[in-house]
Amino acid sequence: MMLRDATTTDTQLSEADRDRFVSKGAAFFSLGQPAATRDFYFMMLPKMTMLAFSAAVEPLRIANQLTGKCLYRWYLLSEDALPVRCSNAVSIVVDGGLTETKSGDTVFVCSGVDGYLAASQRTISWLRDQARHGRTIGGVCTGAFTLARAGLLQDKRFTLHWENQPAFEEIFPDLPITNQIYCRDGQIITCGGGDAGIDLLVSLIEENHGTGLATKVAEMCLHGIPRGEGNKQRLSIAAELGVRHPKLSAILNDMRAGFAGDIDVEHLAARHGLSRRQMERLFHDRLKTSPAARLRDIRVDQAHSLISETDMSLMEIAVACGFQSQAALRKAYRQRFGVVPSFKMRQQPNKP
Repeated sequence: MMLRDATTTDTQLSEADRDRFVSKGAAFFSLGQPAATRDFYFMMLPKMTMLAFSAAVEPLRIANQLTGKCLYRWYLLSEDALPVRCSNAVSIVVDGGLTETKSGDTVFVCSGVDGYLAASQRTISWLRDQARHGRTIGGVCTGAFTLARAGLLQDKRFTLHWENQPAFEEIFPDLPITNQIYCRDGQIITCGGGDAGIDLLVSLIEENHGTGLATKVAEMCLHGIPRGEGNKQRLSIAAELGVRHPKLSAILNDMRAGFAGDIDVEHLAARHGLSRRQMERLFHDRLKTSPAARLRDIRVDQAHSLISETDMSLMEIAVACGFQSQAALRKAYRQRFGVVPSFKMRQQPNKP
């Protein structure tokens, strides 16, 4: 993999680079002036999420296609230079292994299932080295786990997919997560996965080449109006459950926020101006369940995340999720999922 000077422009590129990175298309956007070519390196970790990776790389390709210029190049890496199997069982061929980069380059960590231990110590050391040399470091989907293990998230705003946030909070309690779709904080950029990569990369394209091209790229992705980084990842609980009752929505939000604590149903009802019987009737009429059952489901879902993605003991998970004992967690877990909690599917650390 040949590295070029950071000041390389489109007019200085080889025909091979043009053939590889500038695809043909009918739509066109006139950029007008020459521009520097920027390089992106995607570190592909085992079980990475293909959707999140595609959303991050496609805006670069489309920007090149629209302008007819090689504004961006992208290279796929794995630690051993071997193909990487995604979480959907599709394997992706990479360009090479851990490599040197140059000033102005961006390195993205692409992760997904089992993100906590997906990266080896060798990869983490390589990332630290990239950061020390001033490279922009990004995390896609669960890539923030690897960035945290490399010590790159201290005093930084960052995010990762909402499904994996409970496990992250338990493993790294001193690193507060934002619920934004993406975050840009100096040399650290992260996105929650899904199609949020489009929004993140469109924001970078806008910074590099202006709003006109950025908007056209989003339009080519059929993405609509690009979302800003302040947008939240999850629907409100009212939208998620199809709930339009304001008091019920507020109670559910309180349950989601305080599930690990000792929530007294009667006190919760009074806080929202209801008697216990009124709240129970509201849950039964709107959700076909009881407040206690809904709270138990929230706790079990959090426990399931921790069982899958951390090395916490069952007792530690029970306490973290608001259960009085391991037995109580086992019973609730079996009621919800039909099986007892098991650690058999936990990820094993990658070897250095």
